[in-house]
Amino acid sequence: MTATNDITILIAGKLHQHAVAMLEERFPTLRVERGDPALLSDEDRAKVRGMAVQTGTRAQFIDAFPNLEIISSFGVGYDHVDARHAGSKGVVVTNTPDVLTEEVADTAVGLLLNTVREFSRAEAWLREGKWVSTGDYPLTKGTLRERTVGIFGMGRIGQAVARRLEAFGLPISYHNRRKVEGVAYAYHPSLVELARNVDTLVSVAPGGASTEKAVNREVLEALGPEGVFVNIGRGSTVDEEALAASLADGTIMAAGLDVFAKEPNVPEGLLKAPNAVLLPHVGSASLHTRKAMGALVADNVINWFGNGKALTPVAETAHLNPQKG
Repeated sequence: MTATNDITILIAGKLHQHAVAMLEERFPTLRVERGDPALLSDEDRAKVRGMAVQTGTRAQFIDAFPNLEIISSFGVGYDHVDARHAGSKGVVVTNTPDVLTEEVADTAVGLLLNTVREFSRAEAWLREGKWVSTGDYPLTKGTLRERTVGIFGMGRIGQAVARRLEAFGLPISYHNRRKVEGVAYAYHPSLVELARNVDTLVSVAPGGASTEKAVNREVLEALGPEGVFVNIGRGSTVDEEALAASLADGTIMAAGLDVFAKEPNVPEGLLKAPNAVLLPHVGSASLHTRKAMGALVADNVINWFGNGKALTPVAETAHLNPQKG
């Protein structure tokens, strides 16, 4: 495709190479390692009409680009982008939903199974020679049999997780800001109430002020001593200090975590917990899925400037996405 020479795209952060290649093929590009307007001259900032980002994109950074039209963000979560402010400035923000839904849901189920059946610890037992020297790995206290599952965040990924776990024969209920139309699972109006009625809580909730440390000591106590907590949403939704204490004192039985509040830093209390399975945010981390996410980042920009419409605008800026002309 012929390059669009009058439209400059800023690539901010360590963006997936497939997205970079697609954008560089079609547009002049500039690159910065983080969302700092001081890294660019006034002249360059004036050229930028679109961004593809995988870094913090706050109000001050957005305001530094007078001709900015679109911010295409890598990932389904977009709490690193001030989408509300962008919308107020007439800038469309997009994310990458759907293309990672199934991969992340697969990860959630694998993490839950690993947490209750201790597969990682059993493998270590074998590799350390204990199967030979000591005998069979001890029977696990945890199992999925006769469990009840609550899902915090019944969006695309939450529904994909629910479908998988329903196939395991497990009853499903959920908590969201509001009931989800067309979803038949039991709805609980508060997270504490959900936790009180299940023994397995899977968090797929987005980040942001409304969910900050939503999974707190009260929720964990409601989940109870047979409780298992799994988080594949955002680390900010969990009070990690309360979670570490709850694992240590038996308030809940186990936890499986793929996300943390201050990645890549993991609290020492969680690192020391033998009843926690910890993964380094690998929910969507397959070559197949990350390439698809990268393609959608680029396609949002390409479609905006080619057809006047973003493919996946976020809710805060959907009103800015009419079909032009």
